[in-house]
Amino acid sequence: MPLNINDKLPAVEILREENIFVMDSSRASHQDIRPLKIVILNLMPLKINTETDLLRLLSNSPLQIEIDFLKIKGHTPKNTPSSHMAEFYRTFDELRNKKYDGMIITGAPVEQLDFEEVTYWDEMKEIFDWAEHHVTSSLFICWAAQAALFHYYQVPKFPLDKKMFGVFEHRLSDNTLPIFRGFDDAFFIPHSRHTEIRKEDIEKVDGLQIISSSEEAGVSIVKAKNGRQLFITGHSEYSRNTLDGEYKRDLAKNLPIEIPKNYYPDDDASQTPVMRWKSTANLLFSNWLNYYVYQETPYDLEQIN
Repeated sequence: MPLNINDKLPAVEILREENIFVMDSSRASHQDIRPLKIVILNLMPLKINTETDLLRLLSNSPLQIEIDFLKIKGHTPKNTPSSHMAEFYRTFDELRNKKYDGMIITGAPVEQLDFEEVTYWDEMKEIFDWAEHHVTSSLFICWAAQAALFHYYQVPKFPLDKKMFGVFEHRLSDNTLPIFRGFDDAFFIPHSRHTEIRKEDIEKVDGLQIISSSEEAGVSIVKAKNGRQLFITGHSEYSRNTLDGEYKRDLAKNLPIEIPKNYYPDDDASQTPVMRWKSTANLLFSNWLNYYVYQETPYDLEQIN
């Protein structure tokens, strides 16, 4: 999917080197079609890496996508230059009057806090409420999935005895669902989290459906409101070396961390990680864009309600 994004975004050059089609603003302006409008609330610490990972998966389709990056007001990231945030990100106050075909909210390094203890929780709640009437379909990842399930449906999260860390096999519940078009019966998704949501709590809620789970990692994907909300507890967007970076970072800080499961050949961290989830990630995002965003969104964005 041609991405209509700011030409100066660092991800642009990386994606072009990977032969991924990125359309600059000047070329996009000459195409007489309505692009899909996607807003991304990027809460991850390494924002440039996450931008690249997500844009990679949103690319390579005949349609244009216009991307807006959203930031939390008053929160200063420690690992991303302030100049980058100022140039490429907008606050919710700047975007609240717009409507979008799709929204993605990423994970965040705050999962061991109670939701109400997160310094920007009030703004998160406001964004969640806004999305219900301003976005056709929302994709919530990892902490954002837990936070949104708690906010919308009062589904609690629970601490794990040890970090769920590695690449785990998953099964789908219904291979006729559009989100799983082209999926194998078994597929892999990375997880990196200290908390979980539980099957029995989700099954109590009318309108929520567990559509994928893992024997080791538990609940994986939950669907609500006919696909207007999708909650993913793992990180299918991760690139090959993301878990490697997290593992070696925690080792260097002397934090309690086990080697990520099903990741390094022979569990040897000196070797290149095996990427088992690339095709799954591409299918997941392309199916979401096609069947839950493009096929469902009105041509006139003002008709979203």
